[in-house]
Amino acid sequence: MKFDICMEMVLLDQPYEQRIRTVADCGFKAIEFWFHDATFTAADDPMSVPKDAAAIKQACQANGVTVNNMVVNAPDGSHGGHLVKAEDLSLYLDRVEATIAFCKQIDCNKAITCTGNVIPGLSETQMRSNLEKALSEAAKIAQKHDFTLLLEPLNTHVNHAGYFLSSSRTSAEILRGINNPSLKLLFDIYHMQIMEGNLIDNISDEMDVIGHFHSAGVPGRHELTSGEINYGAVIKAIAEGGYDGSFGLEYSPSIDDVASLKEVRAFLSGLGVEK
Repeated sequence: MKFDICMEMVLLDQPYEQRIRTVADCGFKAIEFWFHDATFTAADDPMSVPKDAAAIKQACQANGVTVNNMVVNAPDGSHGGHLVKAEDLSLYLDRVEATIAFCKQIDCNKAITCTGNVIPGLSETQMRSNLEKALSEAAKIAQKHDFTLLLEPLNTHVNHAGYFLSSSRTSAEILRGINNPSLKLLFDIYHMQIMEGNLIDNISDEMDVIGHFHSAGVPGRHELTSGEINYGAVIKAIAEGGYDGSFGLEYSPSIDDVASLKEVRAFLSGLGVEK
């Protein structure tokens, strides 16, 4: 597998092009972002500054870095729509098209999709039906563009209260039902440790639909080298299970950002599981 860094949680005091160079200097050759039309920094309103595709592509090429994925819509549905709300279907599908178009400009072929929050007045059955319809239609769009969408369940105990989809098992069941190769599961180890535990067995059971991983330490969402998760064992089990895709680090450094990136890079290199 290869390891990538989420650029929205590290080096927030640097312009994106500089972040890419710094991450490359720390030994990482793949990255991921959140929204194409928002820029997350230490001070700015993130929703007011769109990303510059040309500048990102140039910085990546100059530093030998690839972009693994971006994000289509906000977890709470506030940006890009709720998949669990039938009235948001057109808004969401237009958002999928726009995200794919941006991704193609930076040679990226994957994007994460979120479900949105529970809608008061709708039953769980209604919301799941709306979700499955939205995902099915979005997957057809992705397949047309030779693109992959990654469905992400999140934790509702710490970070995303009210989020609709909090189980990797339920997510896998939905994806198998839709059965489109352009729609995969993003197994976020941080979120699923909080919600489910039993990480290695669950990952093994769901490997047939997993298209990406996220990671961070629990508790705190800091470095993989801290907290209760034995990431060495988990990552080795993933590699032994035949996964050869990307493994994302979506964490907030607890120390100086560059020192943190170098520490995590050394830890991952020591596992001996990279391509």
